[in-house]
Amino acid sequence: MQPAATFENREGVGIITLNRPDNRNSMTPELLGAFSEASARARGDRELRAVVITGSGRCFSAGADFKSNIQVGDDALLDHERSFQMYGPFLSVLDIEVPVIGALNGHAVGGGFGLSLLCDIRISHRGSKYGANFTKLGIGPGMGISYLLPRLVGLSRAYELLFSGRLVLGDEAERIGLVSSSHETPEQVLNQAMRMANEIAQCAPVAVRLTKQGIREQMGWDVRGGAHRESFAQAATLKMQDAKEGMSALLEKRKPVFAGK
Repeated sequence: MQPAATFENREGVGIITLNRPDNRNSMTPELLGAFSEASARARGDRELRAVVITGSGRCFSAGADFKSNIQVGDDALLDHERSFQMYGPFLSVLDIEVPVIGALNGHAVGGGFGLSLLCDIRISHRGSKYGANFTKLGIGPGMGISYLLPRLVGLSRAYELLFSGRLVLGDEAERIGLVSSSHETPEQVLNQAMRMANEIAQCAPVAVRLTKQGIREQMGWDVRGGAHRESFAQAATLKMQDAKEGMSALLEKRKPVFAGK
């Protein structure tokens, strides 16, 4: 069986592929571990000029797998530390020095949506859904989503999407500035991402890396800090009855009934 996430260097463009299509590329310990290795290979490859992250199958990533215990780790960790640690493999994208393009070939929801926001540029599939549905599950967001989304689409739209947990289709994602472009087929999404990556790869590599670094510094980019702050609320809400209800309702494919406790 192939790794749950793979890396290849295709003539200076790195490609990280989430590779568990049968499980919608969900955040299992296996996939997170494999992604961590793929990200490390990308960070260590000095020949790279750009990186594309995509998913195999019909999903980019459906986020957390609630049938799997993904908050694994040191039992001595506090609850919020376990929540924060869970996102570490995806947050490692922040340490890739070259531009990162998200080829969002399919649905990107919850933690999968968070991974897409960690990319510098996003290309969407017109018929797929994107968004953070945490409040519909009874839990607070994580992975820096509440930090990143307002900076990408503005406060009003971010409030709307995060409070309601509403998902948007690819064409709306383009309209509100969440992605650079939206395309009819998953193949077109990946092709456009590769075209963009190859265009970037033709530019002066040091100048590109320093431009990325400079933009982040001037924006006061602190995604990890935002993710750490989120982890307190996420850990607290995960203990609540509403979270149990939200996850049960999702698995049972019914509407949740929240009690506020």
